[in-house]
Amino acid sequence: MDRLLMGIATGGFAGRLQKAHGTWGSAAAFLPWLFIRGCSLPVYLAILAGVFIIGFFASGAAEKILDQPAPACIVIDRILGMLLTLTASPGHPAAWVLAFILFRIFAIFKPYPVSWIGRHIHGGLGIMLDDVIAGLYALTSLQIISMFFR
Repeated sequence: MDRLLMGIATGGFAGRLQKAHGTWGSAAAFLPWLFIRGCSLPVYLAILAGVFIIGFFASGAAEKILDQPAPACIVIDRILGMLLTLTASPGHPAAWVLAFILFRIFAIFKPYPVSWIGRHIHGGLGIMLDDVIAGLYALTSLQIISMFFR
């Protein structure tokens, strides 16, 4: 069971790749996104809610398994943040690259309340929630930018 939970928390073990765990985790989101991007918005959001719930439990368990708070190898939160960023994204590869860059910027620099959540909410909820907020910032930024290029 530990192996299954770690597999989920590390995004199919993408978080175990050396260096730049968050970048690998964010990039790993593109594979499932290719399969779900054609879903209706309610179905897409239901999938994201499912990933959040599963990620909450798996990342909280991974913390206990590894006996570390928010270990870098946990990337299910980055995957969810990227999937959120890509919600209703324009159908152009340049927009997808921009989505990746925007999400990484918000996930790394952690503007308020992302930084507050990271410091004050612990366990699986804190792990997941800070990247959800970063994903919302990136989603909003991508949609605003895309309005100027339509």
